[in-house]
Amino acid sequence: MTVEDVRPDTYRPSERRIERERFRRARTRRAVTIGAVSSLATAGLLIGLVVSSPGWQRTKETFFNAHDARASLPKILDGLWLNLQLMVVCGAVVLVLGLLLAITRTLRGPVFFPLRALATAYVDFFRGLPLIICLLGVVFGVPALRLQGVTTDPVVLGGTALVLTYSAYVAEVFRAGIDTVHPSQRAAARSLGLSSSQTMRHVVLPQAVRRVVPPLLNDLVSLQKDTGLVSIAGAVDAVYAAQIYAGKTFNYTSYVVAGLIFVALTIPMTRFTDWITARMNRRQSQGGTV
Repeated sequence: MTVEDVRPDTYRPSERRIERERFRRARTRRAVTIGAVSSLATAGLLIGLVVSSPGWQRTKETFFNAHDARASLPKILDGLWLNLQLMVVCGAVVLVLGLLLAITRTLRGPVFFPLRALATAYVDFFRGLPLIICLLGVVFGVPALRLQGVTTDPVVLGGTALVLTYSAYVAEVFRAGIDTVHPSQRAAARSLGLSSSQTMRHVVLPQAVRRVVPPLLNDLVSLQKDTGLVSIAGAVDAVYAAQIYAGKTFNYTSYVVAGLIFVALTIPMTRFTDWITARMNRRQSQGGTV
């Protein structure tokens, strides 16, 4: 008798299961078809509405001129490099400063009350202060003080304003993650002989950071877009390069080009954030590590 003789029969799904799967595939195809047709119809209706408007020809020449788009693109891409540098540097500083603020706000004991009060006041103030006002205050207020050794570089000052504002938002995200860790985790770590700092480092923070990855990525997406506001300080980024071109030609196609570039950079990060969120939700629903 050979191994093939005793091997169990290959599994064959039942007719009911085959029919159910066939129905699901047909329903999926129908849903995709209906969604595609409705999307195309909606897009066609909107395009037709815009194109048939009385001022479309003038709008097309002013905002969607192919020649001006090609002419302005090189300078906008040169300025975009500054936006990317600001996003990377400011993002790293924001994460570190936000985490320190969150840890400071969670310190226990009366001796740490001044630190907790200062951290809370910082977060409350910069979360309530509009970013544009913070930028104007830092960019124009700091040079007016004429402090010795303090830079007046608009890029550095603009980046500082971004860090001040976004670190307050990120601090609240980290603090929310820390608060979601059950107190029994701390108690178990302390019972094993870990100090308060060791418990925070090895037990609380790893769990808290994993839980707040999606909102942190959303804040980084917003930071990427808001780097364009440093143009207020006179820094030649993508937005300011578009403004310079528009000022020379009285054509606003360069603004559209800059906007589309920012959209092209933001969409991949947004989709990545959605994927991370869905992945973590699946792992949580399956009882895995969050």
